[in-house]
Amino acid sequence: MVLTDILPAERADVADAAAIETKEAALLRLSELLARPSTKTKMTVGDFYRVLCEREALQSTGIGDGVAIPHGSLDGLESQRAALLVCPDGLPFDAIDGRPVRILFAVVGPKRTTGEHLKTLARVSRLLRDAAFRQRLLSAKEGAQAWALVRQAEGVRVA
Repeated sequence: MVLTDILPAERADVADAAAIETKEAALLRLSELLARPSTKTKMTVGDFYRVLCEREALQSTGIGDGVAIPHGSLDGLESQRAALLVCPDGLPFDAIDGRPVRILFAVVGPKRTTGEHLKTLARVSRLLRDAAFRQRLLSAKEGAQAWALVRQAEGVRVA
């Protein structure tokens, strides 16, 4: 599995600074992205938002270096889903290093697939640990470009 198997291009976005200024706004935008395309899941934006907020209430998913990996699991979800939100100006997120978060990569999976979910989180973490890759993501002007960078980083040719 490569990350772009669960992260189609329509679930990647580069935020306008004026639109995303808070953690809650970022989680809502990620939830909107996770709900796309709506024909493949019965889950609503509200379902995704609830699970991401519940996880954030336990402890921030801001792992440092400007990265957060909001995640959770939902009963009734058919398969793992991911969303990518790049916020070039950064936003307060209560990250472990106290710095603003600029790259958010959300993963939500079915409750029954804990092992697969943990492997996906590890894969996301490895990818975002690369400082040069993070810089390339931050230079993306639109979601499709950010998505193509993820695909390229995974060694998949982008047409």
